[in-house]
Order: sequence, then C-alpha cells, then structure tokens
Amino acid sequence: MKLGFASAILPDQNLAEVAALAGRIGFECIEVMCWPPGKAERRYAGVTHIDVVGLDRARADEILGQLGGAGVEISALGYYPNPLAPDPHEAEASIDHLRTIIRAAPLLDVTTVNTFVGRDWSKSVDDNWPRFLDVWQPLISLAEEHGVRIGIENCPMSFTADEWPGGKNLATSPAIWRRMFEAIPSDHFGLNYDPSHLVWQHMDYLAPLRNFADRLFHVHAKDVRIDRERLDDVGIMATPNEYHTPKLPGMGDVDWGKFFSVLTDTGYAGPVCVEVEDRAFEGSLERRQASLQQSYSFLRNYVV
Repeated sequence: MKLGFASAILPDQNLAEVAALAGRIGFECIEVMCWPPGKAERRYAGVTHIDVVGLDRARADEILGQLGGAGVEISALGYYPNPLAPDPHEAEASIDHLRTIIRAAPLLDVTTVNTFVGRDWSKSVDDNWPRFLDVWQPLISLAEEHGVRIGIENCPMSFTADEWPGGKNLATSPAIWRRMFEAIPSDHFGLNYDPSHLVWQHMDYLAPLRNFADRLFHVHAKDVRIDRERLDDVGIMATPNEYHTPKLPGMGDVDWGKFFSVLTDTGYAGPVCVEVEDRAFEGSLERRQASLQQSYSFLRNYVV
C-alpha cells in the first residue's frame, strides 16, 4: 500500500507546493482534485490542482516532472459532483467534465478517477435507477476505452437540509453497490472506499472489505466521531451533521488496527489517502498542514 492524501484540504496552494509538502512529510501519492476552475458550492469542492481542460502532452510532462521531483505520484484524479442532479444543466456539466477527466488521465499516467454516482435526493433509489443506467453505462464504456477505472466514493452526501432526505450520491450501501455492479459488470467500475461513512450509518465497515475486495480501487482514510448523547436526543432521522463529526484518523470511532488487518487480508495493495474534513484543523494553512503530518504519523503504524 501507499500512503497519500486528497489535495482538497490545500485549496490555497498550487500543485507544486502540495507535492513538495507531501514529499517532506513522507507521503508517496496524492489524490489530485480536478474540479473546473471557479467558485466552490460546498466545502472541499471546487479545488483545481490540475486543470484538465485543454491538457496537452507538454503540460502533462510538466506536472509529472513536478511530482517526480517531490518523490510522489498521483493515486487518482478526484472530482465529486452530482451527475444525476435534477437540474439538467448541472448534471450535463458534471458529466461533461467527468468525460474530460477520463480522457486526460492517461496523459498523466493515471488509471483511476474518483467521483460520486450522484442522485436526485427527492426520489427513491428505484426512481433514480433509469437515469443511473443512462448516465453511467456510457461513462464506464468511455473509461474502458481509455484504460481508466472509476472509483465511486460511498459518501451518502445527505448531511444538510438541502441534501435531505435521499442525499446526492446513490452509492451508499453494500446492497446498492451490489446492484450497481450487477447492472454494469465492468472491471473498470469499483469503489473509493471510506469506512467513516458506514460508521455513522451504524453499519459494519469491515465486512465490505472482504465482500467487495475485487472492487476496491482506492481507499480514503477518514475517521468519524458519533456523539451518542446528541444522537439519543435527535435520532437517526435527523440530518447527520447534528450527531456526527469527521475527524483525523485515530481520533474517532474507526478501529484502524482492525481495518488494516482486514484490508491486508484482502490483498489490497493500492493507495490509502487521508481525507481531512476535521474542522478542528481548518483554522489556518499551518493547522491543515499539521493535520496531514499527524495523520501520516498515525497511519504509518499500519502501512509500511
């Protein structure tokens, strides 16, 4: 395995600065955010460390040179919009940019693109299914043509009132993943697995490592703390931000010893990238950089 981090936590630094920091700390890879340049509509979105629009061989070689000089590589290109948004203009813009990223990945010697499936949060899973097939069958076919694997993060995206009740990402549970992979049985379609999202859904976060071992393309290392007293007060039907808090690895409810014990048993040898969403470390660039150092020091106990 290789340790890395998702670059979204460093929006105010350019790629060369991000790579230099990664190399100094000891990380081996970076999940590089590739949003279209512009204003972010939510936290951790809208970060552009590589602008893939118009990417050519010369620019790709320059990027690879920067990363190589820092001793790190790209684990995946990351872009997390809602390709199934009810607004057709938003959905088509997301799909179009995903296509651009898929086509750009081979120029950067990258074989994985991480994203969300998307969802119309006002509709059921079954009512979303026809659009899921219409959008994702051709996207996966395009990925196959370019030798790219699509890693779907299992974040429900149902944290706040504007995402309630269904959330903005369909791929929330093993039952849905199984249905997705049966409908699109491509070995280029898999998971960017984050255990923290199963913890706050009160689900087993270890069993999917075994049950979907052949679909684990990428892993996010993020922890979560559930406030049991608050949960007892508001209940599981409340928006999740009312009773859970994302934390750095080792500072929440994930048992990382058990997690890596099972992950190594599966034979997984891919990237494990820290995803920092811990508000306690967001007050300054120095604090965010420190969060990466702390996460690295903790995870090095498990990834040699």
